[in-house]
Amino acid sequence: MAKQQLFSIWFAIGLLLDVYGFMILGTGIYGYFNPPENPVVLNELHAGIWWGVLLLAMGAFYTFRFRPKKS
Repeated sequence: MAKQQLFSIWFAIGLLLDVYGFMILGTGIYGYFNPPENPVVLNELHAGIWWGVLLLAMGAFYTFRFRPKKS
């Protein structure tokens, strides 16, 4: 009988953070080049870009740290 290979929940969380990071970063970049007519307070900080990069970095860490290993 073949041994089942389990993967860590942190690997799945890393993938999810990567997906959310790409989506938030994409909307942040879109908002940077197409600013809204009535911008929100502190729009000049571009929070979408920073949060997208942060989520991508955290997701990459979890994805590579807890990736399933071949045994």
